[in-house]
Amino acid sequence: MLDAALDLFLGSRCVGCDAPGRMLCHACRAGLSRGAGIAWPTPTPPGLATPWACETYDGAVRALVVGHKDRGQWGHRRVLAGLLATAVRAATEGLDPRVPLLLVAAPSRPGAGRQRGYEPTAALVRTAARLLRDERAVLAAPLLVSRGARDQAGLDASGRAANVRGSMRCSGAALRRVARRRRVAHVVVCDDVLTTGATAREAQRALAAVGLDPVAIAVVAATRRASAPA
Repeated sequence: MLDAALDLFLGSRCVGCDAPGRMLCHACRAGLSRGAGIAWPTPTPPGLATPWACETYDGAVRALVVGHKDRGQWGHRRVLAGLLATAVRAATEGLDPRVPLLLVAAPSRPGAGRQRGYEPTAALVRTAARLLRDERAVLAAPLLVSRGARDQAGLDASGRAANVRGSMRCSGAALRRVARRRRVAHVVVCDDVLTTGATAREAQRALAAVGLDPVAIAVVAATRRASAPA
């Protein structure tokens, strides 16, 4: 009845199967991964920390990410953040649970957040951190800022690497805030999608430059150019 009412009054349909009602129906939601696996991009940027993903970037997951990032469908955030939390959990399994996690969102290109009126990746990371806090100490911090990189659409792996090379730095003010709260932490770079790994590698470089070496990369989904999550 609820799905029928949603279709009648809002005209909403599932982004996965196009069934009328919820924007993600029960069946499509139940089909989302409950685990994560290693998802190396091909070719892999030299020195990239191990990347973990829950899903392949297609179907319902692609529609969720695009809707959340570009269409103002912010209701998808909790579902996507749940997948990201699963990837973080897998990426940090075996690490000392007494050491807090520091989740750092890959930054949007300059001006993208203002155009959207929303920072989708940072919002996902904050929500994922809240979901993980029942298990261990977790802090989400917007340490990275981007400067100079342009839109990556249409660029191949080498083009993406050249586009983002040297484009990120750590905010001094954000670093000072984190230092007041945490002295030691396992750092994880987080993003919604891993494509060639260029953005993740640049984020890793910028963090390592200030002494925060990431232990892993965690993403919601990896494109098919990456090996499928195990």
